[in-house]
Order: sequence, then structure tokens, then C-alpha cells
Amino acid sequence: MSLFPSREVASAVISSPLSPNKKQSQRVSPARFIAASINEKAFVASAPIELYTTNYFLTCALGGALACGPTHALVTPLDLVKCRGQVQPGVYKGTFDGWSKIYKAEGFRGIFTGVGPTAIGYSMQGTGKYGFYEFFKYQYGQIAGEEAAHKYRTALYLAASASAEFLADIALCPMEALKVRMQTSIPPFAATTREGFAKLKAAEGLGGFYRGLVPLWGRQIPYTMMKFASFERVVELIYSNFLSKPKSSYNKFQQLEVSFAGGYIAGVFCAAVSHPADVLVSKLNNQAKSGNSPGVGALIQELGWKGLWRGLSQRIVMIGTLTALQWLIYDSFKGKFAKQTILLFKNISDCVTCMCSYLFFFLLVYVGLPTTGH
Repeated sequence: MSLFPSREVASAVISSPLSPNKKQSQRVSPARFIAASINEKAFVASAPIELYTTNYFLTCALGGALACGPTHALVTPLDLVKCRGQVQPGVYKGTFDGWSKIYKAEGFRGIFTGVGPTAIGYSMQGTGKYGFYEFFKYQYGQIAGEEAAHKYRTALYLAASASAEFLADIALCPMEALKVRMQTSIPPFAATTREGFAKLKAAEGLGGFYRGLVPLWGRQIPYTMMKFASFERVVELIYSNFLSKPKSSYNKFQQLEVSFAGGYIAGVFCAAVSHPADVLVSKLNNQAKSGNSPGVGALIQELGWKGLWRGLSQRIVMIGTLTALQWLIYDSFKGKFAKQTILLFKNISDCVTCMCSYLFFFLLVYVGLPTTGH
């Protein structure tokens, strides 16, 4: 059973132009394209899709998942050394020394300890972060009005990103708790995500997965506020002060270069504002639940000012790279390079099945939306 639409259906859709007239009666409706068989419940409709519709927000959410999950998984080796150094000062002399010792003790697989919960957790978090950010940015802009929304756009970015991250972290927290426990225990707390989930649940119950939620909010909300607000303004600054033409005059590849540069700069700021909370999250999730477990205030006193900044240099490299890659992937996913298509589904099972088939080819499927930033 093919997951892909027939050539006849696809050709009919791709060749059908979108009317520039915004009146509802003249829009191209997905309903006019009828699947030729039961296998074509998932079929294509012409793009670009209309901004600020349900399809738009779902597309942004999917782009966020693809931007965050794979990139966080990619930097797992750096995150592993950083986390162990935060909870056990002096365990490694540096990043390369850490990798060398881990490889000798645990093999190549050991360097990627925690990659499973990292990929799962940050895919879910990316879905909420980017999808809700676009949603709240639009909603708050509607409330403020066009003139006020533009005048106070930085405040709008901050409010939208904080709201989005608050919700996204609820999805992230269980996998983050498991990731940190696996990474900061020597030898690792568990060999696989499934084993680790079962062990943590048996030891601490479901509440153990949310012990670090408040410190996680303390880390992620400032991080995301800085990530979105600084990125939007840095991109503005690049176009207005360092490039000679308006954004619309550059092709998509040139715009993506700006996205990457703006993302890296934003990532450096993100790492700085959120690092103390990152150390607290690592310390808190490293400790097994007990009656004598210290609270956040006690941990701050124990670590001291210097301890709260332990591992900052490694995290700047990691977060700068992460943020740059995430904006590159996210804006690539939204970008318009050729004739674009967007998937529409009749039910959730069709969506999940088809998404899995397309996941490995996501860089080849673009949906015709503008890159982020003014």
C-alpha cells in the first residue's frame, strides 16, 4: 500500500495555481482534490499555505520538532561531558579528555549516552516551542493591534516565547530528567531509554520525572525568550545595517545564511542567561530522591557563584551551534526552493504513518513559508 499520492493527483494539485485574491470564494480549496483510492487519504495541496491558519501552526510545530530533536541528539557527546563536569568537578580535564576516557571505559556507544531521551524529549519540546511561539506571537499581536505590535515587537517576542516554552517544558521534563540521570551517573544509570524509564519510575514514581520542572522552567524560559527575541532583532540588524538591500531582494539560500549567523549569535546570549539554571537542573536530577535531598536554595549555597557557571565555555559552543542549526533547519523547512507541497490528513493515524515515511526526507520537502525575522 503506497503512502504517496498517485501521479495524477499530485500533478493536478501542483499545477493548480493559488489565486492572489484573498476572498474565500476564490481560494484553492483542498477539498476539490479527491483521492483516487483509499490509499490516498494523505494527499497534497498546493502551497504556499495561508499564514496563521491551523495548517500554518501545525507546519511550524513539525518544523520545530525536526529542528530540535536531531540537533540536540547530534551534540549529545558534548552535552555528556558538560553534564558530568557540572555535577563532578574535575572528573575530566576538558572535552577531548572526557571523550577519550568515556571511549576507553564505555566504548563508542558510551559517548552517546542519553541520546534516546534527548531525541525524544527535544522533538516534543521543539514541537511546542516553535508551534506555540508562532501561535502566541500572532494572538498577542492581534490583541495589541498592528501599530503597537510593531512598536513593541521585542516585548511581543518575549511574551510569546515565554508562553510557548512554559508549555513545551511540560512535555520535555520527563525525558530531560531521564537524560540527566543517565549522563551524570558513572557507570550510566541505564543502557537504554526504555530501561531507564522503568528504573526511574520504579524508584521514584511518576513524580520523579517532574522533580526538576521548576529549575527547568528557570533554565528554558529565559533561554527561549533570549533565543527568539535576540534572533529576531539580530536578523533585523543584519539586514538593516550590514546588508545593502532589503530581505526580499535576497534569495532563500542567502536568507538562510543570515538565519544561521543570527542563530549562532542568539545562541551565545542564550547560553549565558540560562547557564546557572542548567547547572541546577543537572545537580538536582543527578540526585536520587530522598528525605535529605537538598532544595534549590541549598544547592545554590553549596555551589556558590563560581560553581553556577561551571561548564559555561562548553555550553556556549554547544548552544551556539544548536541554535544556529535549529534556525537553519526551521527556516529551511519553511523556505521556498521549488514547487512546494504540504501534506493534509484525514486522521491522526494517517498523519503519524506518513510523517514517519517523510521524516528522513524532510530537507527535500519545503512548504513555501517565509523565513523568520523581518
